Amino acid sequence: MRVGCPKEIKDHEYRVGLTPGAVREYVAHGHEVLIETRAGAGIGAEDSAYVAAGAKIAGSAREIFDRCDMIVKVKEPQPSEWSALREGQILYTYLHLAPDPEQTKGLLASGVTAVAYETVTDDRGGLPLLAPMSEVAGRLAIQAGATALQKANGGRGILLGGVPGVLPAKVTVIGGGVVGLHAARMAVGLGADVTILDRSLPRLRQLDDIFAGRIHTRYSTIDAVEEEVFSADLVIGAVLIPGAAAPKLVTSDMLTGMQKGAVIVDVAIDQGGCFETSRPTTHSDPTYVVEGIVHYCVANMPGAVPITSAHALNNATLQHGLALADRGLRALAEDRHLKNGLNVHRGRVTNRAVAEALGYESHSPDSLLNVA
Repeated sequence: MRVGCPKEIKDHEYRVGLTPGAVREYVAHGHEVLIETRAGAGIGAEDSAYVAAGAKIAGSAREIFDRCDMIVKVKEPQPSEWSALREGQILYTYLHLAPDPEQTKGLLASGVTAVAYETVTDDRGGLPLLAPMSEVAGRLAIQAGATALQKANGGRGILLGGVPGVLPAKVTVIGGGVVGLHAARMAVGLGADVTILDRSLPRLRQLDDIFAGRIHTRYSTIDAVEEEVFSADLVIGAVLIPGAAAPKLVTSDMLTGMQKGAVIVDVAIDQGGCFETSRPTTHSDPTYVVEGIVHYCVANMPGAVPITSAHALNNATLQHGLALADRGLRALAEDRHLKNGLNVHRGRVTNRAVAEALGYESHSPDSLLNVA
């Protein structure tokens, strides 16, 4: 198969879908790999490194889309990209379709087979291709929140860890999954007073064991969310329903009860955000203020640390990517976890959560994957 990797074009997105090391693996499997020139520049991988790994360099993204059978990316395709896709191609990338009706329309119109990293599953019920970026985003959320809390950046002017004689900042993490765990680890490491809210009592018990009493855990109810948000200096939105739009757990009315200059970091913004007042921002202009509350809602947070995140992402996506390149649609038909990653196929939505969020009929992948 001819596998292509274009340069990412989203604002300040420096990651790359294939590292030179990953290219070497594809080539070893007998595949031809095309890399758009300077696609890896953001991680310090020059074209020469890709050539040494066995890739060919394409002069433009259009050449990649025109010539390749499978497209490997990081972020969801932008309008100029989804219009270049075609039926018979496999797109392998993050999609986050539930809050993005325009992208969904574009992918449906193209006829492409779109496999989303964020809905591929594993035997433990996890999301193995989303997990590494959730780890990065959770840790970055605390760094971003700490910066936004500085007075010059619109925040309250409070240091997360405090100093002797002065209380530390109060950090509330809504959601105890991968993002929430790693956000809490960073916040605790900086000396903050941390509370995690979640609706799974087994998960809260697990988190209590992990942190050995260094955090507070609380069952997430409307009252609990309201109380914790009102008293917090920094709130991290770390809620995820796989494939679906994030629930709005913090309403616009709640902002009026928060401390002026408090910060909210919505890591769920890729799925529409879990704060009612959230809207996607970019690394170029990451924050805005509503009711005196600083909102940080960058939709590609891990793009800020591309060397770390690109390598972590490739480590996670390589195995399934090779399976798709080796066996095409048969890989989807034969692997239930990879099949769960199929969101769109030849003009049909194949992910139930996406279909319900956007009002499409949901089609079973098995009914559409006709492979001999």
